[in-house]
Amino acid sequence: MKGPDTLEAIRRLLREHGAKFREVRHPPTRTSEEAAAARGESTRIGGKAIVAKVDKTFHVFVISAARQLHSTAIRKRLGASRFRFATPEELLQLTGVVPGCVPPFGRPILPLDLYVDSSIVENERIAFNAGSLTDSIIMDRSTWMEIARPVEVFRFSR
Repeated sequence: MKGPDTLEAIRRLLREHGAKFREVRHPPTRTSEEAAAARGESTRIGGKAIVAKVDKTFHVFVISAARQLHSTAIRKRLGASRFRFATPEELLQLTGVVPGCVPPFGRPILPLDLYVDSSIVENERIAFNAGSLTDSIIMDRSTWMEIARPVEVFRFSR
């Protein structure tokens, strides 16, 4: 899936589940702070999705945009010795999107396992980039969790 296809796939998935969500079209954003300002929301409710390789497998990790990823916590929890972020080229090949566009979904949107940081559970809403630098979705966090179905929720941010 590429850009608009990813956005359409997310819309379709959310509608299939009867989820209520709000779309926000905004100027291109490169950082979590820019995206939060464009959405009119706190960075705290932003769901920052990061694709990383843990040992030999890529996964999606979602944390509050107000926090930083703690790779040691991920390595310990998953019993891994290596962790690295996907390169822009790997990201494009795996997901069809560029950095800053990764939506907080694994299958069926992205062909990767999804892990969610416990900082996300602390919020009533989640706001996220939906496959492009100019399209965001804001929705109820518990509904998103039911639809996204993470493999596991644990603390891997600081």
